[in-house]
Amino acid sequence: MIKILPLKTGQRIEVVNITSRIQHIIKDSAVDNGLCCVYVPHTTAGITINEGADPDVMEDVLNKLNELVPQSAYYLHTEGNADAHIKSILVGSSVAVPVEHGALSLGTWQSIFFCEFDGPRSRKVLVKIVKG
Repeated sequence: MIKILPLKTGQRIEVVNITSRIQHIIKDSAVDNGLCCVYVPHTTAGITINEGADPDVMEDVLNKLNELVPQSAYYLHTEGNADAHIKSILVGSSVAVPVEHGALSLGTWQSIFFCEFDGPRSRKVLVKIVKG
């Protein structure tokens, strides 16, 4: 079964640490060992795993993405969010994490982040736990 994790973002570009919310879904699933697939069904948002202990890391990532793909460049796409589409391609739309003993098998400093590139919006993240 796929669980839907609703999100509301408050800024045009931001990251939201969703690790604990995903861990709650795993706990509720009662799956002890398997795989957790996290997917974003939006073309202007992404999902990634990176350091969650120091918020400056993700701030640096967003700053670099904005430098590489500025909002105010010339794009053929005329809706004003072409940069968001490009950023979502660079970040990606899914991650898969092993589940062991009912918990995400993330590294010591790792967290799962929802990445908003065209907010603020109401979004959703799809989470599928596969028993292994």
